[in-house]
Amino acid sequence: MQATALITHEGPTFACEDIILPDPRPDQIAVRTRYSGVSIGTEFAAITRKLDYGPYPLCTGYQAVGTVEHIGKDTVGFAVGDRVYYRWNRVFSLAASGQKVSASQGAHTSAAILDTQGPRAFVAHLPEGVDEAAASSFVMPAVGLNGVDMANPRMGDRVVVYGCGLVGLGVVAACSHRGCEVIAIDLETNRLDIAQKLGADHTIEGADANQAVHNIAPGGADVVFECTGIPACIDPAIALCRTHGTFILQGNYGRHPISYNFLPPHGKRLTMYYPCNDGEAPCRRAVIKNMGTGVLPWHHTITHKVASSDAPRLYRDILNGEAKNIIGAVIRWF
Repeated sequence: MQATALITHEGPTFACEDIILPDPRPDQIAVRTRYSGVSIGTEFAAITRKLDYGPYPLCTGYQAVGTVEHIGKDTVGFAVGDRVYYRWNRVFSLAASGQKVSASQGAHTSAAILDTQGPRAFVAHLPEGVDEAAASSFVMPAVGLNGVDMANPRMGDRVVVYGCGLVGLGVVAACSHRGCEVIAIDLETNRLDIAQKLGADHTIEGADANQAVHNIAPGGADVVFECTGIPACIDPAIALCRTHGTFILQGNYGRHPISYNFLPPHGKRLTMYYPCNDGEAPCRRAVIKNMGTGVLPWHHTITHKVASSDAPRLYRDILNGEAKNIIGAVIRWF
């Protein structure tokens, strides 16, 4: 099966190229992609080798929405024409050379072959009324929800969200839904504007937020989520937490060792959590449901929609720091 994919080559450089997908097995379905969501943090960690997802050429992306075009004879629960959201594509190769592509889940493609059974099977029906572009970025709010579920902030807790990228914004929304008093911190005003739309009660612009947080929460916040994934931000974020508080390393800090000062969290007797991934099917279903009911107005986070032909330029601009005011981006494949 031939399709088109956003390919990263060594350099890194980016191009849309023809690929060959394997023919679907009886327990698989073929999907024509509508939108795929961009995860700037994780994808560019893979692209720049902060995370190792295999050698170049590489196809990133791990979240998308599409329409079912083919169902295998052993597949149940799906029909041609169904709208679905999904995570993993299959391994594929370049059409021109036959070279295998390292599929870092490989969702930035015009079509996908999806397992419907087994440990890597995740594809689910997209409910009516859910915006396809917003839904194609479902993983980041699910990552945030997973961290919130693990840490379990309670009604009335004062919660700091340190870093309001897409994962941090997902944390803002999930904590707001729980009745927490949410303090959002970021360097960018546009991110804080969206944080307010998702339920933040207070916004603080700038990395040096200690005094401002303590003005709102004397003694420090009950719960602090460090959402930047930047090791240098861990210590300043710990300083915002009260004694006997809770601290969540919500970001992905990469494959290299990180360090933070031991004595401040030790002296405060903090409980610390290390969430991983997006909570799988329960969290994914919850955020999609909340998008559909309007409880999670995730469309506010989508600042850039680009045609697939323009995706290489978008990725070059992100890599070079030239993508202005970008928060959430999606690629349109039709």
